Amino acid sequence: MNRSPVINGIISIVLVWSCTIWSTSAAADQPSDIDPYQTLNQKIFSFNIFLDDHIARPVAKFYVAVTPDPVERGIANIFDNLKEVTNVFNDLLQGKFTQAANDSGRFAINSTVGIAGLFDVASQLSLKKSDGEDFGQTLGYWGVPEGPYIMLPFMGPSTLRDAPSLFVDQKTDPLDYLDNSTDEAVTTALNVVNTRASLLEYDNLLSGDNYTLIRDVYLQRRAYEVNDGEVEDEFDDLDDY
Repeated sequence: MNRSPVINGIISIVLVWSCTIWSTSAAADQPSDIDPYQTLNQKIFSFNIFLDDHIARPVAKFYVAVTPDPVERGIANIFDNLKEVTNVFNDLLQGKFTQAANDSGRFAINSTVGIAGLFDVASQLSLKKSDGEDFGQTLGYWGVPEGPYIMLPFMGPSTLRDAPSLFVDQKTDPLDYLDNSTDEAVTTALNVVNTRASLLEYDNLLSGDNYTLIRDVYLQRRAYEVNDGEVEDEFDDLDDY
């Protein structure tokens, strides 16, 4: 059977990094081995915090200050609606056909009646927004271990399993297929600002050892998502972190 170059590339990447994760995780069964690259991770974390303090947070605060609440909510709805494409792709890969139907319905209704996702009409029709799915969760669903915790420049917390999965998720993001590179850059920047603005209310919760807190929040939340809520999640309100 002939496959497209993209599909062949994805399959090759998955096989390579799955083998890498399995071999790495075999020697990382103890809790102390969750973060074997902590020294490097903390340096990257400090770099990310510097960027957040001097760029991301000030821009997000300005965005919130000058953007009317209905407009800000509408923009957030649009980006949430676009994420439904990734959700459906991973729903199907995990065999979650009922959830795939729900998420497909949300995307169809909000993209049309909801004016390109500006309004979340689907929720009013009992098609509720799910926690979301991504390719890292799909790999976890099929038994690929998360591997060591890593901190990515600009992107934030991740794991050896989740980091390469971002490439696959990007291919299911409609914004990746905009013809104009300027339009793609602008919409991506707006998405980043919108996401950071949604987290401003949590800034005061970060005190003490922020690195450890964010690491633990991320790992526990990912376990919660991979297991579809079958583990206790003390950080449910901080999932975007």
